Amino acid sequence: MADMSKKKHEMPTEKPEIRNTNFGEVALGYTEELARAEAQRCLNCKTSPCVAGCPVNVNIPDFIKKIAEGKFEDAYGIIKQTNALPAVCGRVCPQETQCEAKCVRAVKGEPVAIGRLERFAADWHNANSTEKPVKLEPNGHKAAVIGSGPSGLSCAGTLASKGWDVTVFEALHIPGGVLVYGIPEFRLPKSIVSKEIDILKEMGVKIDTNVVIGKTITVDELLEEGFEAVFIGTGAGLPKFMGIPGENYNGVYSANEYLTRVNLMKAYKDSSTPIMHPARVAVVGGGNVAMDAARCAKRMGADEVYIIYRRGAEELPARAEEVEHAKEEGIIFNFLTNPVEITADEKRFVNGIICVNMELGEPDASGRRKPVVKAGSEFKIDVDCVIMALGTTPNPLIKATVNGLDTQKWGGIITDEDGKTSREAVYAGGDAVTGAATVILAMGAGKKAAEAIDEEIKIQN
Repeated sequence: MADMSKKKHEMPTEKPEIRNTNFGEVALGYTEELARAEAQRCLNCKTSPCVAGCPVNVNIPDFIKKIAEGKFEDAYGIIKQTNALPAVCGRVCPQETQCEAKCVRAVKGEPVAIGRLERFAADWHNANSTEKPVKLEPNGHKAAVIGSGPSGLSCAGTLASKGWDVTVFEALHIPGGVLVYGIPEFRLPKSIVSKEIDILKEMGVKIDTNVVIGKTITVDELLEEGFEAVFIGTGAGLPKFMGIPGENYNGVYSANEYLTRVNLMKAYKDSSTPIMHPARVAVVGGGNVAMDAARCAKRMGADEVYIIYRRGAEELPARAEEVEHAKEEGIIFNFLTNPVEITADEKRFVNGIICVNMELGEPDASGRRKPVVKAGSEFKIDVDCVIMALGTTPNPLIKATVNGLDTQKWGGIITDEDGKTSREAVYAGGDAVTGAATVILAMGAGKKAAEAIDEEIKIQN
């Protein structure tokens, strides 16, 4: 019989006053006892609405049932059938708006902690299993995947599981895309990403780093070299700025640059990576990237870190868990606040950010109430660093170098529902198509494109 308690079992976490001084993982994971207890809250619904909420359609009731029975490796095997990166997804997926939002238990209480259980199964496998993944007999077909972020890795893993010879081309020196340069160690340890990528390599996926498609080699050349399909999963790495005075002063970062220096270039360790160590930091934005940047700045030694967000707390787009963790760690939130200018000293080093108070007016095109300026509300916050976390768009290099590729005005690649582009044999998915979104949505797009590529080859043959 299911455990009908209305609340999830709490995730053990490191104490805020300890964790905000280091980059160790904040969420410590369920023990076997906690995992089995939480799994017993699942009703094993016949209609499985949670599966419909998962972009990669993990068989959620079945894997949770295995955890409840103590068959942890079996649970991992079920997840892995449809999810190439379970240890990653268990940590960074917004389950609360996807699978858990569909959970029947959420009607009269909290949903089953599906994400925490997925993480548990993956971590248990990585810690206890010595079994190697199955490498299928080659089917004679070759595919190139551009970008080793979530969509690219998902596409590569899905194709490899069907016997394809897959090569992933990555511009940076380490594979993983946003998983390694964007998401901090305290949310997603890089050893976890490395382990997931090693599993794909054992399946036969080859990864070539330091290859910039459009410069080192073009998509046309890949097709000429015998790749029968190309998947573009280059993400959205081009940062946005506000266009306000002072954005070119010393001490102004895009969140992309700041997080790349901290995470990929290891500025949080003993590293030669140049990075500021300011005492007071303003982070402009309210999404997960803004939370990541603010929490990193605190760990890098800042005394005060401000989140400056033009809407109210209810409109924050960041995950509730990340906002809660940020508040616990001492991040200061300035809601209904918008910057209008960044100021600097005579040497052009940032010394403040001038803001205005906002109030919410009528809903805009997104459905959220549009913030408008309160007259006469201008004020200054003394800071010596500003991090702009306002979103990103796709890098224009692919658009500029792939002949016959239709794109949106803002740079996103246009595809059909299966990821097929206007260019023959070229597919795309993830943030390169949608703009900045979530890891799991990118993975779902990569998986769907891989299935379409495989089906197309079957039709041709």
